[in-house]
Amino acid sequence: MAVYIYSAFKENNKIIVTGRVEASDLTEARRKIKDMDLTPISLVDEETKEDKKAKSIGGAISSLSLREKIDFTSTLEILTSTGIPIIEALLFIEQNSNSKRVRSMTHEFRKQIIGGSTLGETLEKYRNIFGRVYIGLVKAGEDSGELDKTLVRMLELLNKQDNIKSKVVGALIYPSIVILLAVVAILVMLIFVFPAFDEMFNNLGKPLPWITRTCMDAGIFLKTYWALCIVAAVCIVVALKQVYQNPSVRRVIDNFVLSIPMLSDLLKFSNFSNFIAVLQVAYEAGIPIVDCLFLANLTIDNHVLKTSIMQVASKVQQGTHLSVALKGIPQVPTMMQFMIATGEQSGRLGDSLYHCVNFIDKKLDNVIEGFTKMIEPLLMLFIGVIVGVLGLALYMPLFQAYQQ
Repeated sequence: MAVYIYSAFKENNKIIVTGRVEASDLTEARRKIKDMDLTPISLVDEETKEDKKAKSIGGAISSLSLREKIDFTSTLEILTSTGIPIIEALLFIEQNSNSKRVRSMTHEFRKQIIGGSTLGETLEKYRNIFGRVYIGLVKAGEDSGELDKTLVRMLELLNKQDNIKSKVVGALIYPSIVILLAVVAILVMLIFVFPAFDEMFNNLGKPLPWITRTCMDAGIFLKTYWALCIVAAVCIVVALKQVYQNPSVRRVIDNFVLSIPMLSDLLKFSNFSNFIAVLQVAYEAGIPIVDCLFLANLTIDNHVLKTSIMQVASKVQQGTHLSVALKGIPQVPTMMQFMIATGEQSGRLGDSLYHCVNFIDKKLDNVIEGFTKMIEPLLMLFIGVIVGVLGLALYMPLFQAYQQ
């Protein structure tokens, strides 16, 4: 039997309702709709060619970029806040979004909501795209009847994540480019420059210094076995990635990273910035504090911090105050603990969490600025060492020949 989506009048043509009905053909579908005391307006086969194509495209979607999620949430929030029904809002996004993936996904959303699902239930089927935090907050907004306010908070979170990502990437992109260029320069020197001096070095009639001989041999090896080197590099990267996914190894690495001075602060405050922001939004949405902690903990990447917050959630579930439970985590800033404790005592935890968000954001900005200033002289030193070693390896045989 086919499934048909219908729109129909109800109660003397005063109300329009939509839904789905199963029938063998259009005639039977109209009869079933009339049996429900409804007057059919439109009747469409759910599995039309266009729908099948859209469904195929939608099913192939495995991810959306952060910018696409921001645009989708922003448009949905604007439309729903003005009183436009969710189905019409989704239809507008489907017809006007610049992203093909968003249009296909929204098409599926609209079909499922017409079929009786809520937005939260529909998003649950796309958990790999939106994540548990997004879905949990949307469900809380629907349960409280404040979906529009929840979308505003969710939009703030997404923009915050985008801002943090831009700051961290901006702090790391300069050293990454410099290191990449240094590696390229080393390869060019070893593969092309040193072999060009091979005949001249042989004519000197003296054994080459060890540093020059090492560079010459490395250049010959790279030039001869370049394909093997590429395969080996790819295998090493894949192997390291697999090893890092092991919980025990990742725990050791994450714990070591937290012991490195400037890098520790960068990772700690970037993780807590997302954590405290989600905690504040979830708490303001009316979600119980234990569930807020579980949702916020999903944003933490560092295994050590994630495990510590899980222990905090367990203590809070047993009746311990949040501020007291956080004291057991040395990585949590003292100011953050104090502000949360003050909020619990005054009964204004939501306001305290909001101030915590601002405090963590300012600290993150300071850490990124300090990290950027510190990395520049280290990069200059790194480049200087590379130039010195290569120059020494290239000219040491000539200096020895001149001395003789």
